[in-house]
Amino acid sequence: MVELQSFLEKIKQRSETYIGYPVAIDYNYQEIYPFLDYSLNNVGDPYVESNDMHTKEFEREVIEFFADLFNAPANDHWGYVTNGGSEGNLYGLYLARELFPHGMVYYTEATHYSVQKNIHLLNMEGIVIRSQPNGEMDYQDLEDTLQMNRHRPVIILANIGTTMTEAKDHVPTIKNILKKYAIKSSYIHCDAALVGTYLALLGQNDFDFAHGADSIAISGHKFFGSPITNGVVLVKKSYKNRIGKSISYIGTLDTTITGSRSGVNALILWYAIKKWGKEGLLKRAEDCLENARHLRNNLNLIGVEAWSNKNALTVVFPKPSENICKKWQLATDTEIAHVICMPGITKERLDAFVEDINKEKSEE
Repeated sequence: MVELQSFLEKIKQRSETYIGYPVAIDYNYQEIYPFLDYSLNNVGDPYVESNDMHTKEFEREVIEFFADLFNAPANDHWGYVTNGGSEGNLYGLYLARELFPHGMVYYTEATHYSVQKNIHLLNMEGIVIRSQPNGEMDYQDLEDTLQMNRHRPVIILANIGTTMTEAKDHVPTIKNILKKYAIKSSYIHCDAALVGTYLALLGQNDFDFAHGADSIAISGHKFFGSPITNGVVLVKKSYKNRIGKSISYIGTLDTTITGSRSGVNALILWYAIKKWGKEGLLKRAEDCLENARHLRNNLNLIGVEAWSNKNALTVVFPKPSENICKKWQLATDTEIAHVICMPGITKERLDAFVEDINKEKSEE
């Protein structure tokens, strides 16, 4: 069809300057294409068999990969492949609400926009905590706010990589604050959509279950790369068991947010994990970090005040012109913009971006 061909050409062209959002582009899933001829539905709990048209055996392997990566309790973990990080955050908050119906949610002003929507959907109450200039949680503000609400269970939404600056909230510090004020009823959900996988591979895993997380959500289409949005949520099995219901129609337990779930997504993540392995994924992360350093240094050389948080693929700088933002599809927030040096984005592409910035500066 002419319409589809025209649209394909547009997408190909725009993908060449797509550097403002966290999407890996170095993937190839041709071996999975034949499965698109079939309706693969991972309906219900991934650990409970239903009909034969599913990929739950692959989904379970994906879950176990992340359980190992995030130091989940050996006999007390569960998860499933989601449609993306926002669904994972919704599930974490849903579990927290079921455990603590009167709990108060604490999240920072730098938290992803979906969290406030999820809190509203779940009819929960939330309090916004200030962020530090780099985007990380202001722990003193958290302390002060907790003191005023010590009578209520505490639900923390910790950012493990904020949207604009890739700042990480420090879970051990949060745990110490909860201990300081003798708060016994608490739950910590970690939104690690972009950075969770490579931080853990780099050994920067102070947000995992061993350090105090009760649930963790990641996005698969970001660091792994995928033509279909997906993600994984990992929780403590003992928590999940409190909400599961048996549904005779599908022959399994209803423990997920959605009913029908894409079986192809589980195949995509399984394939990526098998293809890259931990060593390959670590190498991709190290290459991306090197590219982020390269971009930051080159922007600094032409007088642009670019900076990054520790172990971040995100390079932050003053918002450039609308023409630059539109051409390179940059994400912006008031006076700042960023480039995220994702897998597949080469130094050559980043250099072309810097050249455009420099050319515009010279014409001012």
